[in-house]
Amino acid sequence: MTSASDPTEGQAGSTEEQPAQEVIQETAGQEQPVAETAPRRQRAPRARRAVADVTETPEGQAEPTEQQPAEEATGQEETPAEPTPQRQRAAAPRARRGSGAVAEITAAQRATPKPRLLDTYRSEIVPAMMTEFSFVNLMRVPRVQKIVLNIGLGEALTNGRAMEAATNDLTIITGQKPIITRARKSIANFKLREGNPIGTSVTLRGARMYHFLDRLINTALPRIRDFRGLPRRGFDGRGNFSIGIREQIIFPEIEYNDIDRIRGLQVTIATSAENDAEATRLLELFGMPFVRQS
Repeated sequence: MTSASDPTEGQAGSTEEQPAQEVIQETAGQEQPVAETAPRRQRAPRARRAVADVTETPEGQAEPTEQQPAEEATGQEETPAEPTPQRQRAAAPRARRGSGAVAEITAAQRATPKPRLLDTYRSEIVPAMMTEFSFVNLMRVPRVQKIVLNIGLGEALTNGRAMEAATNDLTIITGQKPIITRARKSIANFKLREGNPIGTSVTLRGARMYHFLDRLINTALPRIRDFRGLPRRGFDGRGNFSIGIREQIIFPEIEYNDIDRIRGLQVTIATSAENDAEATRLLELFGMPFVRQS
């Protein structure tokens, strides 16, 4: 009996071992596609975002209800991401600010008229000076380099508001903010110490210089009471001319009711002329009203 039962038991054991091996092979075969898909999940992590809803089975395994193919997921990665609304809002004000600044600059340039005296100098004065003084080179013709306006304020040592009022007057007259001049050394008789503010001045060049010269010749000087012309002794021998104005109210920009007191100022016109004869003729062609020589 023992010999007969042994083969049956061996056969039964063999029959039980075969299904176990088949199950192991089947499970091993199922793990292969998982190993193949693992690199895809690492390469395309955004593909998991395409999965719509995931439900759990009673056994605890997650099963996707809807899933996009791998080709569509890889296509979404290659396309560039669209700008978010926050980036669009941040970029829009920059564009508006830049375009507005350019528009303001162009509008200011258009609003500022071209100096009339500059056109007169190029079209009329230069040919006349070359003919009269026999200049061969065009650059040899003298021209106006700068105009300096200066107000001396000795009262600034005792009156603190005098400097502010004088600075305001020069700003209105020239359209440019002046600087404050200070004492270079101490003088005991004048109660002056080094560094005390004693005046204000402004230097004009370019278009503002020509605009101021035009207003000075054609508007301000004719408003001087009993005006008979400017003396020619204002030249310094090097082509520079200085004018002393007693009242700042001759300029139409100054309101008489807004000033605290009448102040005088000095106007210096610096030219590139080598002598007084060339500088005098240059200013005469600009329209400067000099006293006629008898």
